[in-house]
Amino acid sequence: MKRRNFIKNVATVSAFSILKPSIVFGTKANSAIRIGIIGCGNRGTAVLSSMITNTNSSVVAMADIFDDQLQKAIPVFNGLNAAKNVAAIPAANIYQGSKAYLKLLENKDVDAVQISTPAYSHVGFLEAAVMAGKHVYCEKPVAPDVAGCRRAIQLGEKLNGKQSVVIGFQIRHASAYAEMVNRIQRGDIGELITVQLYYLSSSVPIITRNNVSDDEIRIRNHFYFNAMSGGILLDQGIHILDICNWALQGLPLNAIGRGNTRARTEIGDTYSNYQVVYQYPNNVNVSIHTTQLGHQFGDVCCRFVGTNGIAEAHYSGGVFINGDNKWDSGIARSESAITPQQQAAGVFLSSLHDADANKEKAFISSIETGNYLNGIRSGAESTLTAILGREAAIKQQTKTWDEVYRSNQKIDPKLNLAQFDK
Repeated sequence: MKRRNFIKNVATVSAFSILKPSIVFGTKANSAIRIGIIGCGNRGTAVLSSMITNTNSSVVAMADIFDDQLQKAIPVFNGLNAAKNVAAIPAANIYQGSKAYLKLLENKDVDAVQISTPAYSHVGFLEAAVMAGKHVYCEKPVAPDVAGCRRAIQLGEKLNGKQSVVIGFQIRHASAYAEMVNRIQRGDIGELITVQLYYLSSSVPIITRNNVSDDEIRIRNHFYFNAMSGGILLDQGIHILDICNWALQGLPLNAIGRGNTRARTEIGDTYSNYQVVYQYPNNVNVSIHTTQLGHQFGDVCCRFVGTNGIAEAHYSGGVFINGDNKWDSGIARSESAITPQQQAAGVFLSSLHDADANKEKAFISSIETGNYLNGIRSGAESTLTAILGREAAIKQQTKTWDEVYRSNQKIDPKLNLAQFDK
């Protein structure tokens, strides 16, 4: 795959649309979009709950490998439906087991599919959903390995504008980030020299179960296993790498890095921390430091350093430019900086305060208009950017983009999923 400039329009990359032509021009155009969810854990439930709340949509089908995940999510989704005077999810549309996703995809009532399962299953479910004629929103990363990303890219090339498929990078829909990137690209900070990224997170709680298989433990704790999630660069660092690719309109040439498993002694094989330096075109060096350990959440930041200024974006702590062309998004830089009057006027501490709603509204709008979207390539390229950094750190060698891409690395999770069928 050749490196290329990409991401020309923020609205066409991060939104997701799910619709058949008959829905656009037929009776479904003015009714709620019917969504089926594959993967009913915390993340999937939260994303779909926000979507139902913010858009003209409802939940009509659910699928998960674990029955307890389904039972926990059923009252949540039925409550959201009830608030819109929409019927509860039919019992026949609630599917459990290793083939549950296939049963959901066969359901003619499903207009949209949300894939919120562990990363090892993303590309397989994505392919099946597209083949079933569904339009898809799939959580990031595209896959934990190179082979999965390449499969996704090939899938995206076959869509031909007939289906909408995108990957869930909601930050591209955050108004403050979009404006900052626009100002960087138009030259407000001058010539871009270097970029600093960091994502300092606390640990993910370990889920324990008595008398269950090793496979179940790995699935429920997928963030701790490279074969299941791809590791923390693909789980969390990918968000700010995606912002970097977006702002720079390019992909890295190579990377060198370090990392280790310190503070992760109980379970798994993923690194607890990474430090990676990427070289992008035009001799722009990008460093990323990401951690997932301890009990204290740190900060998430992207800092773009140019000859005429510095653009800086934090999840909580402001989005602004200092330099010749100063600019401030209006996002508060600290909780103490918000007065009661500002709170009443709508001043926000989180720079992501409108990201999810904007993403979801763009999704529904594209469904209603039939303006299909294809975000597979950019999602796969951001995933490959994270994989490049991971492999450079694990091997402790400089790795080039082309070398990693040609490797077609495939990670087998070695799961016996049939054991979860009733």
